[in-house]
Amino acid sequence: MEKFIKSIMNNLEGSGFPGKKVSLPTEKMFEIADSKGLSLNKVLEEMEQQNGVLSDIGTEKIIFSQTQPELSADPFSGMDQAQMMEKAQAMMAQMDPAELKKMQEMFLNMSDDEKQDMMKKGKDLGII
Repeated sequence: MEKFIKSIMNNLEGSGFPGKKVSLPTEKMFEIADSKGLSLNKVLEEMEQQNGVLSDIGTEKIIFSQTQPELSADPFSGMDQAQMMEKAQAMMAQMDPAELKKMQEMFLNMSDDEKQDMMKKGKDLGII
């Protein structure tokens, strides 16, 4: 199973994963797993547990995406300012346009006090 998972991961990464969602043909994936004596569903479960890879099985395609870190956890803990900027840029680059739009709407819906507080934090970090 590990060899098959590694093969899938190589295919996904060759197509831009985890930076973007990648799809593979459903029927072909089930055929390959079956030829190796594996349950594709179990393989996909294992990929989610080991690598944080989500899979959405459709009739034509299986869409693979990376799980998102918990928002309650501080993704910047223990980092200096340059590392924080780099991580923030990498996180934003991995977001799809809908996620970016959601963040923009969230900012626009903030109160003036919340916006000022966020701007102050940005200035304190040297971002602004």
